[in-house]
Amino acid sequence: MSALNEGNQAWLRLDRGLSRLRPHRAWLSLLLDAWVVVLAWHFTYVFRLGFERWLSARPPYDGWVMLGVLVAYLAAFFAFRVPQSMWRFVGFGEVRRLLAACLVAGVVAAAVVMALKLTKVPRAVLALHPLITLAGLCMMRVAYRVLYEHMKSKLTAGEQPPRRALVLGAGEAAQLLLAGIHRQGWTVVGLLDDDAAKHGARIAGVPVLGALATVQAMADRVRATHLILAVPSLQGAKRRAMLAQAADTGLPVLTVPTPEQLQDGLQVSRVRSIEADDLLGREPVALDDASMAALLRGKTVLVTGAGGSIGSELCRQLAREHPARLILVEMSEFNLYTIDQALGEASPNVPLIRLMGDVKDLPRMRQVMAHWRPDVVFHAAAYKHVPLMEEDANALACLRNNTLGTHHAALAAAEAGVSRFVLISTDKAVNPTNVMGASKRAAEMVMSKLARQHAGTRFVTVRFGNVLGSSGSVIPKFKEQIERGGPVTVTHPDILRYFMTIPEAARLVLQAAALGESGQVLVLDMGEPVKIVDLAKQLIRLAGHRPEDIAIEFSGLRPGEKLYEELLANTDETLPTSIDSIRVAQLRDDSTQLDDLLTEAERLQDAAPGAVRAMLAKAIPEYRPRVGS
Repeated sequence: MSALNEGNQAWLRLDRGLSRLRPHRAWLSLLLDAWVVVLAWHFTYVFRLGFERWLSARPPYDGWVMLGVLVAYLAAFFAFRVPQSMWRFVGFGEVRRLLAACLVAGVVAAAVVMALKLTKVPRAVLALHPLITLAGLCMMRVAYRVLYEHMKSKLTAGEQPPRRALVLGAGEAAQLLLAGIHRQGWTVVGLLDDDAAKHGARIAGVPVLGALATVQAMADRVRATHLILAVPSLQGAKRRAMLAQAADTGLPVLTVPTPEQLQDGLQVSRVRSIEADDLLGREPVALDDASMAALLRGKTVLVTGAGGSIGSELCRQLAREHPARLILVEMSEFNLYTIDQALGEASPNVPLIRLMGDVKDLPRMRQVMAHWRPDVVFHAAAYKHVPLMEEDANALACLRNNTLGTHHAALAAAEAGVSRFVLISTDKAVNPTNVMGASKRAAEMVMSKLARQHAGTRFVTVRFGNVLGSSGSVIPKFKEQIERGGPVTVTHPDILRYFMTIPEAARLVLQAAALGESGQVLVLDMGEPVKIVDLAKQLIRLAGHRPEDIAIEFSGLRPGEKLYEELLANTDETLPTSIDSIRVAQLRDDSTQLDDLLTEAERLQDAAPGAVRAMLAKAIPEYRPRVGS
């Protein structure tokens, strides 16, 4: 066996030995700390009396005094929970606990000795002993942490190449990042920040090397292997610009969690890869939080499709508004279990009602609404994958779920006296060219119809574009293709889409519930559309690849797919609301065929090819199926 392997075996044996001792950590820590207290007592006598007299000049009762001092220190250690700390993570917080324990124990011991008139114990010993004890305790813990981290670096040296990170940002997030990232096998080689006052300073021992504009030169100089963006509050155009600058280095780019992710309990030290919403860089929409809180706090709220990508995020944000209870209705057992577990961990104080249910089942919807009497219902249950729903075998299922399911859920809500019912719609409902979009347009028409028939319930529709990271989204597919080495497939070089993040979409839905009047469709100002091929190119660069390393292939538009989506039909009129980024679309819902469409959707169990499209075309004048679909 080589000397290198023998060295690794030694470190491995040490690691295993420490693992076996770990269950007894508290008592071992207390024992070692007791030895330090005793040794510090003797060392203080040496310091005060010298080597010649440190033992002979002591009073005869010194042994009992030392025992009493030891008891005082052990009591203080227990009081300040010193034995519960983990030495391999020792930091300033642990030093503060040790300082408090030593000061308290030292003062108590000195007071008792003086009260008992034990005058032969030198006052200098009583004064210096807490300081020497504190130094010994800290040195022992620091030595253990150095040994532990050196051992881990030796054991992981062959598992992966060294990761040397240059951090962009030197603020509070960067400080928290430095406190924990080393435990994940990272070496931070420097920080960059535009605050000139920080240049040349050190944060947790890491130098601030210069401004953000020097990232290319500094990355080469310090031989960085990764860049980490540590400015979670940076948004909009500034965030896009910084990411573009980082991508120019050709290094993989990571980021700390966003403020929303930090609110969900993620730690700053848990860096993640760049997501599409980072690239989107939309400015946050200013919403009326007070009106949302007034609508939801203390109320019974029901969400259909609660386990889907939009529904689950909606539930997370609803839980933060402190409803009286949150009712989760979901057709998928697994999705219901998943969102239940997530909410139980993140919002344990919110009562959850977990219900299996299919919105197409009208008796079940009536039973749920009548029994639980929700104040507000958010209807997120839908089929939304355009190419799948465009297939003849799925078209009827799409119509039944998206249109008939909306009618059943909304009708049951109105009959139960629900105050507000909010439908989540899509930009694909505008001048639809596919079954999915047409079924959602028909659902919007259902909302308008019920708003006229049931004045006691406020029916509101909220419409937005593509949601980044939702199930069926193209972005996760791009990332998987990049990880495999390509090619990345894009349907068309000119295809454009409006995008928003899942948290932003969920906040819009909540705002719509508070803002909208019955029968209205609320539309978010989505900003400028994004070219899909540009998103793919940016993801490739931020993964640390050159454009020529990962090929992009164009597969052609899929059935029912448009080059661009619209948020409002050409004949629509929009009106402003109290929220600048939200407008009201006044739609023409004068179709006389909607009732026939609902009747056929209820009656049919199977449909001939093209039959569903023909039914939708009769009910929705603006529906124009693509030729050949």
